[in-house]
Amino acid sequence: MQFKFQKATIEDRNYLLELRKLTMVEHLEKSGQFLSELEHERRLDENYECSYLIVHHDEVIGTLKYREFDEKIEIMQLQIHPDYQSKGLGGKVLEQVLEYSKPKYLELTVLKENRALNLYKKLGFSVFGEDQLEFFMHTKH
Repeated sequence: MQFKFQKATIEDRNYLLELRKLTMVEHLEKSGQFLSELEHERRLDENYECSYLIVHHDEVIGTLKYREFDEKIEIMQLQIHPDYQSKGLGGKVLEQVLEYSKPKYLELTVLKENRALNLYKKLGFSVFGEDQLEFFMHTKH
């Protein structure tokens, strides 16, 4: 296994909040969403018990927030720290999750303004719906 997923603790909250802002503010603002500090904190805290640190070669490189159901795994958040972006790590994390999830399918949402949309399509995700801000995507099942 290339990546370890370590359950986030309350001590990780400051790191995860900073990571959220580093990785999401640009995409949120492109979509017209300008969140306050409190709104970022609320989004971070929602389903916090589903948050995991992504560990690669003994270094924390990001976070994966997910929920597992009988037939699917819902990815609520995947954030790779900017220091580790553009190295293919996000795709490799998703490939590992895809391998683990079989025979379940994966489901996620992506902001329409987020360049990760292309990565998700490349990995076999397809759009099954959308709202004003996001595409709803899943893998085939």
